[in-house]
Amino acid sequence: MRICHRTHQGLVRASNQDSLLVDEGVMGVADGMGGHNGGETASRVAVQVLKNALRGKKPEPRALEVGMEAANRRIFDMSRHDSALSGMGTTTTLLWENGTEVLICHVGDSRAYLLRDGELKQITEDHSVVAELLRGGVITPDMARTHPYRNVITRAVGVDPMVTADIFSHDLKEGDVWMICSDGLYNMVPDESIAEILREAKDDETAAEELLAFALEAGGTDNITFVIGRATEVSAV
Repeated sequence: MRICHRTHQGLVRASNQDSLLVDEGVMGVADGMGGHNGGETASRVAVQVLKNALRGKKPEPRALEVGMEAANRRIFDMSRHDSALSGMGTTTTLLWENGTEVLICHVGDSRAYLLRDGELKQITEDHSVVAELLRGGVITPDMARTHPYRNVITRAVGVDPMVTADIFSHDLKEGDVWMICSDGLYNMVPDESIAEILREAKDDETAAEELLAFALEAGGTDNITFVIGRATEVSAV
């Protein structure tokens, strides 16, 4: 995959608690929570542990499961032994490709999107209170945008002794454009605008600049982080 990425503090937050994961076929985003120090630490540690756990290995679900468990355990133990980090955690969403398909590992409300044949689809399901209400038909998408619990997530890395990640595979097609992003992007940029920018920008670097500019112009109320990966060549099965 050809990859480009951006991360920005935004216009309101005092620090950037997002971290990027880009390494040897892996791309992902971690969005930390738990205060200035806690959020930054949690997302950074998750990325470091996962990078070390996956480097040199062939993509397979068990490796992702073990890596996520290790990241969760490390963050949870750090928060127990340092009161300044108490309660910290992080979302973590990553994609690991092997030339014919991608493995996706997901905890929290960062998202993986796929633009294929001009159509944008959200591939992951948010682990959040609002997403559960939406899936249950309790609220509408319009209600979700302003719901008072829209930022409350139901699953995060490092908050509990154990974590369950959504791990699944997806086929890979030449020309696919994958994007993993924190909520600081998709809360500011509607899916329709994400799709339009990814479709119509002259290249992915231009698309990244336009997405970031859109999010900032819309208010930039959170940290903004995303990775774009374009499948330029797909191996034969």
